[in-house]
Amino acid sequence: MRKPILLIILVLVIDQALKVWIKTNMMLGQEIAFFDWFIIHFTENKGMAFGMEFGGNIGKYILSIFRIIAIAAIGFYLTQLVKLNTKKGIVFSIALILAGAIGNMIDSAFYGLIFSESYGQIASVFEGGYSGILQGKVVDMFYFPLFKGILPSWIPFKGGDYFIFFRPVFNVADAAISVGVINLLIFHRKFFN
Repeated sequence: MRKPILLIILVLVIDQALKVWIKTNMMLGQEIAFFDWFIIHFTENKGMAFGMEFGGNIGKYILSIFRIIAIAAIGFYLTQLVKLNTKKGIVFSIALILAGAIGNMIDSAFYGLIFSESYGQIASVFEGGYSGILQGKVVDMFYFPLFKGILPSWIPFKGGDYFIFFRPVFNVADAAISVGVINLLIFHRKFFN
């Protein structure tokens, strides 16, 4: 069980260190472009994936409580997989998913208490939070607009529209969840049987 725990800790340290650096060094909406296709773009996600929201403040509490229950269930499941001596690839995939879920939950649970607002200013730490417990926003920063252009006119419904391939902005925790899920789907499909 030590290696999956070390993986979870590594992902959490990288995720939280980068998020804290972004919050304390950049204003909301600010960008650092390394290449045309690799940009650090500071944004915050109020709700679920891709900025979707669920029922205002009460919805945010419900979503946060659901996340806490899901994290507990995934953690319990991971310990059971380790006890059953399940393949390492499966165990590490579930550990990545758990690490990502915990990383985003930390933002949601505590960032509203720890940081001031980032809109129009760099956030300060422990000088008055922007919201209460379980009401924080998830920090996102990786933006990879790999291809940009106008779609050919022959494409139904979207032809002639401006297009950016890979528009989502995400964080290390999101990447960990995605890598864990993709690894399970591609290399461990039998696991789902």
